[in-house]
Amino acid sequence: MSRSLPVHDHLHEVHTVEDVLALVREHGGRVTSSRRLLLEALFNGPGHRTAEELAEVVQAQAPDVALSTVYRNLDELERLGVVVHSHLGHGPATYHLASGAHCHFVCQDCGTAVEAPDELFRSLADAARDRYGFELDTRHFAILGRCAECRGGGDR
Repeated sequence: MSRSLPVHDHLHEVHTVEDVLALVREHGGRVTSSRRLLLEALFNGPGHRTAEELAEVVQAQAPDVALSTVYRNLDELERLGVVVHSHLGHGPATYHLASGAHCHFVCQDCGTAVEAPDELFRSLADAARDRYGFELDTRHFAILGRCAECRGGGDR
């Protein structure tokens, strides 16, 4: 089964900042200090962060790095299949390493995001492909609903 992805046609299995920098070089890119700092932020921080949050981490060490530089680097890393972005509700896109890609449930009341394993969406993806010829990229979106706490109960 081939998988058609909107930005890149493959995901690279990378485990370290150095793995990604080697991939960048392999594809004709340059290794810059801002790119290295961004990768360190992605590898060492929490999973889902906006470009602005990542820029804040980078700028703490290199104040001259512009937000536009962070966006350009994220775009390039996404094109290479290293990073994916997701829309978790109504806020800005969040970015995380593609090796940790997963689906999301987001509470439309409180904004809590829950990571959901891809297997939950396998039958939906199969039905979309079989019935409509449409290949889903479940790493890119969130399903909105209400969490147990906002529904007024602690049950799942």
